[in-house]
Amino acid sequence: MSKGRKKIAINTGGGDAPGLNGVIRAVVLSAYNRGWEVYGIHDGYKGLLDLEEITHLTPLNVNDILPQGGTILGTTNKGNPFEMPVKNAIGELEYYDVSDRLVDNFRRLGLSALIAVGGDGSMDIALRLHKKGIPVVGVPKTIDNDLSSTIVTFGFDTAVTTATEAIDKLHTTAKAHDRVMVVEVMGRYAGWIALNAGVSGAADAILIPEIPFDMDHVCNHIKGGELQKHHYAIVVVAEGATPAGQGMMYTEEAKEGRQEVRLGGIGHWVANEIKERTGKDTRCVVLGHVQRGGSPTTFDRLVATRFGAAAVRAVEKEQFGHMVALDPPQVKYVPLEEALERMKKVPMDCDTVLSARDIGICFGDE
Repeated sequence: MSKGRKKIAINTGGGDAPGLNGVIRAVVLSAYNRGWEVYGIHDGYKGLLDLEEITHLTPLNVNDILPQGGTILGTTNKGNPFEMPVKNAIGELEYYDVSDRLVDNFRRLGLSALIAVGGDGSMDIALRLHKKGIPVVGVPKTIDNDLSSTIVTFGFDTAVTTATEAIDKLHTTAKAHDRVMVVEVMGRYAGWIALNAGVSGAADAILIPEIPFDMDHVCNHIKGGELQKHHYAIVVVAEGATPAGQGMMYTEEAKEGRQEVRLGGIGHWVANEIKERTGKDTRCVVLGHVQRGGSPTTFDRLVATRFGAAAVRAVEKEQFGHMVALDPPQVKYVPLEEALERMKKVPMDCDTVLSARDIGICFGDE
């Protein structure tokens, strides 16, 4: 390998998001324009444990993937190398730290750097691998937009657009039947999708994790609309929203010997409460993973491209242990420790919340 020539790896971890392929494309093209090689690690970190799951990426592989959703490398939220599930002799899962093997394989392959694309969990793994000696650059990805230190993450705009388009369609059917439609969107701890889609979709009420809600307030708001001859309503609720004094609603599923906790049910619970308290015909629509799918918006394609190119520049500058972040009009580099210090939640004094209150949207707290 000639002097200055690098072999860099890229992986995508956690939940998928529109724009992942845009990052991969930008990394490959930016690297090849520098005379470097790029290798794609499949399914999170699995490819660095099973070396058959690594692909040599060239411009020919990525030229047409910018508008595609998903990720050509695959992803997983169960591939933490510091806690990897392995079946024992009797078929039960045990959890092992296999990070040393991953680091050894990284070095045996002669890789110069790893560009890790993912959310807070993936960035935490990237930081821990960096501390074990792997030169890492992080690229933030989450449709929830809850990573601090960056104004926005790619995938968020597409998710909001998808949710808003669904809410637009539900307005017409709700109005036709004088129904209340409850729309459950993603957002475990942060209500950015619900807030932005709810305001953009002209919702009557928006319920987010940051504001514990009282169903009396929500139902009184809907009844108030009836007095104004507004006989239907749209209620947008984030999956992590909670009634005041209660915790998150979730389902528990035992999978292969380990208890997995999943959020679920808040949308149907809110719909049932509205129906019982108001007598209105009420239905619930759970958008679920449709928010993760589809072609990324123009904005997400642009951010993904900027992040991918900036990550390669970070490798060139040997600015490892950092995450790229959008700080308009620039892309900057933030230490991974700083990026993981806190979760970015919706502040109560943000202009979107204030504007929503001004135009009469109910958050269930008053």
